[in-house]
Amino acid sequence: MDEPEVIDDGPVVRPYALAKGRTPPPATVYDMLAHLEATGVPVHDPGELGPEHHHLLALGHTPRPLVEVAADLDLPLGVIRLLLHDLVIRGLARVHPPDPAAQNPKVAILQEVIKGLQAL
Repeated sequence: MDEPEVIDDGPVVRPYALAKGRTPPPATVYDMLAHLEATGVPVHDPGELGPEHHHLLALGHTPRPLVEVAADLDLPLGVIRLLLHDLVIRGLARVHPPDPAAQNPKVAILQEVIKGLQAL
């Protein structure tokens, strides 16, 4: 008999539950290109944070863009912003603004991207 096909429906816990019904801070607070960095401050009560918070801290040992962190954790960016805010107010993480060059890509780069997409 053939094995049934396993379909990955995404995370078991819904984003609403991860956020405990809270809404994320405005997008302007944590730009999607901003970098997460763990401060290295020890967590005094590990039970106070959920597993996703701990995953964020683990990913933050090397500064990474929030959009990359969201992709790695397979969570919506709004949930990442909210969980990150929890860490920032506890002094466990910092957010560095994006590189100004990242916010304003050069026209030549955008034209190359368009050419690449058209070639598909």
